[in-house]
Amino acid sequence: MAVTESPAKSRRSYWLLDLYGSGVGKKWAMALSGIVLLGFVVAHMIGNLHMYQGAAEMNEYGEYLREIGAPILPHTVFLWLIRLPLAAAFVIHIHAAYALTVTNHHATIDKYKQPREWLAASYASRTMRYSGVIVLLFVAWHLADLTLGWLNPDFIAGAPYENAVVSLSNVGIGVLYIVANILLGMHIFHGAWSLFQSIGVNNPRFNQWRRWLAQGLATLIVIGNISFPVMIMTGQVS
Repeated sequence: MAVTESPAKSRRSYWLLDLYGSGVGKKWAMALSGIVLLGFVVAHMIGNLHMYQGAAEMNEYGEYLREIGAPILPHTVFLWLIRLPLAAAFVIHIHAAYALTVTNHHATIDKYKQPREWLAASYASRTMRYSGVIVLLFVAWHLADLTLGWLNPDFIAGAPYENAVVSLSNVGIGVLYIVANILLGMHIFHGAWSLFQSIGVNNPRFNQWRRWLAQGLATLIVIGNISFPVMIMTGQVS
């Protein structure tokens, strides 16, 4: 006689989906996926500082990333083991943000935004959705430009230094990168500020520390990232 699973047991097995279906679960998903993405952005910016050591060092760093785990792992496998969770975090972050936005539009009382948040980051919070969409489009452009080479006619596989110099030497593209990274900084500022609130850790005693953390991370990332197009366009890196 076949044994059927009880509805209660089946429901317990999908508790993560049930949690994500709630507003609190989506806020947690946004916070955790945001931490993953923020960690990548910081690591990516630090890694790109090899540009200031010259072409050989930057290209060697790029090759090192593709060879991590060798000879146990085939070429670029470890890199893909990093990319896939990042892609998942990106999708979760976008979906949770969209779902919460729809919920907020239909809610009679917005419990997510509080006076303290608007006071500390009014402009960044007001433009959060718009900056998120623009950052998404910028990420797509960045991948097509410097990772896949679809938008870079002089793209050389395995030569990140030369690809960056050729692309960012174009003033229009360089300005695009600067503007996009400023918007990314605004997005990170508001995201880092609201992170603790999203997971229910929100005490007025820590608000100043939250503000410093958000400002510090956003400033570090913006200055680091826009330094590359600025230095290339001014001929300091060539």
